[in-house]
Amino acid sequence: MSSSISQRLAALQQAGQQHSIKGIKRGIERETLRVNQDGSLAQTPHPVALGSALTHPWITTDFSESLLEFITPASADLELTLAQLTDIHRFTLKKLQLERLWPASMPCYITDQHQIPLAQYGTSNVGKMKTLYRQGLKNRYGSMMQAISGVHFNFSLPQSFWQAYKPLVGDNGSLQDFVSEQYLALIRNYKRYAWLIVYLFGASPAMCQSFLEGRQSRYSFQKLGKGTLYLPYATSLRMSDLGYTNSAQSSLNITYNSLPEYIAGLHAAVTQPSSEYQSIGVKVDGEFQQLNSNVLQIENEFYSTIRPKRTTESGERPTCALSKRGVEYIEVRALDVNPFSSIGITAEQMRFLDIFLVYCLLEQSPDLSAREQQVTEQNLKKVVTDGRRHNLELIQDGQPRLMQDWAEQLFADMMPIAKWLDEVYQSDRYQAAMRQYYLSLLDPAQTPSGKILNHLLSSRQDNGHYMRELAETYRAQLLAESYQVYTEEDFVSTASTSLTKQQQIEAADTMSFEQYLAEYFAEVPACTQA
Repeated sequence: MSSSISQRLAALQQAGQQHSIKGIKRGIERETLRVNQDGSLAQTPHPVALGSALTHPWITTDFSESLLEFITPASADLELTLAQLTDIHRFTLKKLQLERLWPASMPCYITDQHQIPLAQYGTSNVGKMKTLYRQGLKNRYGSMMQAISGVHFNFSLPQSFWQAYKPLVGDNGSLQDFVSEQYLALIRNYKRYAWLIVYLFGASPAMCQSFLEGRQSRYSFQKLGKGTLYLPYATSLRMSDLGYTNSAQSSLNITYNSLPEYIAGLHAAVTQPSSEYQSIGVKVDGEFQQLNSNVLQIENEFYSTIRPKRTTESGERPTCALSKRGVEYIEVRALDVNPFSSIGITAEQMRFLDIFLVYCLLEQSPDLSAREQQVTEQNLKKVVTDGRRHNLELIQDGQPRLMQDWAEQLFADMMPIAKWLDEVYQSDRYQAAMRQYYLSLLDPAQTPSGKILNHLLSSRQDNGHYMRELAETYRAQLLAESYQVYTEEDFVSTASTSLTKQQQIEAADTMSFEQYLAEYFAEVPACTQA
């Protein structure tokens, strides 16, 4: 067990504060494509029965009209969060009629990226800005990449923990500054060990060859069935270079050693002109093509496996919110959709993430230089494409180390945290989750990626056909069961309210779109006053 973790757990115990961690809050954001019965991408607009994608608190869209995003409120009750997410799926399927929800991260069969309709948010300035941002993504990277789905896990520790933990580590500053510093320390360790999450939870070793759409790939894919491509040891093609790639971003030195440093790096990226994107143009023949021609149009364009977050106010930029009010929670973004769950994620995954993230917080977390960060990304890429390969080596402290050995050490160091959380929550489920995933560590065939690929190879079945079968199974299962938390009336009322709110926002607009954009991007000084 890590001496840092044992000391900090002992200090909490001696201070009588071991229960201060009770009240961990979580929220889920699950993305899923709407597809037709034959598995092709739905071309219908976002259903009015689901409400306004601009203002609905639980049901919105991501890049495309066809790419739904389900959001649960932050809650300290893990089972409640899963029940809410399940209810959202159930209501949505009822309103989709003949359409299904795609149960995987890599997209369904799409013959042409121009079939992927941009998400629409109405005629308000804020709505038009959201669509224009997506137009910019399409022009910069193409639409196919944006059709990839994932699951985001939002995580925060309770105020009671921070108040108990702060004096134990001898911090004399403000509580919010301490919280921000500690979340950034967590993020640095997460980057060091994120490869473990991708190994355990990666669930996209194969994809439909239509995803490449005639483009060349540097990967030596093997073929299966009528049109499936796969890598024999891959865990997550979603997290590979096939996913969110931005050559301009690779030169950005956005680091996580302090909040001002992170904000400054991200702010530089959203203000730094890009010759590549200048060639696209911002407004061409009277039509906007992107928000601007900088390396990043806005902060959200920066791809990272984890983000420090603060709830923004209307019209507020994320970096400005962070600089004014500090880090509120973190967003884990390295999760594939779990095809073996009707809602894309399981309770066991969430409990393991609790353990893993608390471990990342309590373990010593020295600064991470840009060069060291590159090593963590190289480790991640190795596990993405070759994670189930026997005797795979990663780099730790400048030296090669077997992934298996490193992972076993992490499991040993995390086990006391699992025991602690079980004591606090009066359960045995955290330790049970550890045991479950330890079996996946011993046998790569037990990982989601291993199970999927073994099924495809043994059945000689296409990946798309398998995912269609799962989509049908989950649709029938969800429609056959009753709501657990919400009611049909709750959903109908919330949808109606969201449509009214969108109309009110549209009616309240008084400035031109150009002026709105200028004012949005004008809030710069606060971002640099952290």
